[in-house]
Amino acid sequence: MATNFNPEHSEGPVAKAIEQQTAKLPSDLFLWAAVGAIGVSLTLKLMQKDKLALFVGQWPAPFLLLGLYNKLVKLEGSE
Repeated sequence: MATNFNPEHSEGPVAKAIEQQTAKLPSDLFLWAAVGAIGVSLTLKLMQKDKLALFVGQWPAPFLLLGLYNKLVKLEGSE
C-alpha cells in the first residue's frame, strides 16, 4: 500500500515557482518552437545528416506538451 505523502494535495514550493515562471511565457512560443524543430529536422534530412535529423525530429512532441502544460497553468492556476 502506498503512503500518502501529500494529504492536502497542494503543490510544493518548487512546483509553484516553476508554474509562476512558466505562466509568463506566451503559449504560442511552444507552437513556434515545434514548427521550427520540424523545419530544422527537414533541413538536416535534406543535408543527409540522418541521425541528427531524427534527433531534432523528436523535439516537436515535447514542445507541444510543454505548451499544453503552459496553457493549463494559465487557465487553471497553480492550485
